[in-house]
Amino acid sequence: MAEFFVTGTDTGVGKSIITAGLLRAAALRGLRSTGVKPLAAGAGYRDGAWLNEDAALLRSASSAPLAYADTNPVLLHAAMAPHLAAEEEGVVLEAATLVAHCREVARLGHDLLLVEGAGGWLVPINARESLADVAGLLGWPVILVVGMRLGCLNHALLSAAAIRAAGLPLAGWVANSAWPPMPALPANIATLEARLDAPRLGTVPWLGSEPGLDAVAARLDIDPLLAPGHA
Repeated sequence: MAEFFVTGTDTGVGKSIITAGLLRAAALRGLRSTGVKPLAAGAGYRDGAWLNEDAALLRSASSAPLAYADTNPVLLHAAMAPHLAAEEEGVVLEAATLVAHCREVARLGHDLLLVEGAGGWLVPINARESLADVAGLLGWPVILVVGMRLGCLNHALLSAAAIRAAGLPLAGWVANSAWPPMPALPANIATLEARLDAPRLGTVPWLGSEPGLDAVAARLDIDPLLAPGHA
């Protein structure tokens, strides 16, 4: 069983589509893949229920999907920083509660379980805790999605340093072009390869605003995640 926490260098860097692509890649190999987004901020009303589009995407990509309420147990309606949305909506967020849910899911059995955070590594969830505390309590290796745009070198290296400072291994990273290509894209990827000291799980080019999961999965390599020491 391979279990990972997925974070990004910022919000809007394509963390959900990459998480879904990894789940889909596992599913295409006949593996039991499950995605969880324990906390989501931003809800829409669809088919008689409120849901978060990113959490719904993880369900659609999983070969062993959970009920929506188990995929996304905490859904905040406002698309803003989670601790602010929670305060507005009278919801108490605690790292231990989110972690307990993820551990319950882990007991169900799977080949690949991905828990996706919200925004970047240090996004607050209350006055004292952040999503980094959720990852730290889980203790699982971390996958970093790097949004390839101007500033990504600094964001990626700072995120990787914070992950390691928390005592967690960086299992791998993905170079994701969530926008039309940045200048000197290959050189920026080479710089990150030289400095991140973790396998690059793939480079996903700009595939349009609604990329297909199979197209994303085809550009990702899950073998390092299934290697001894992770699986």
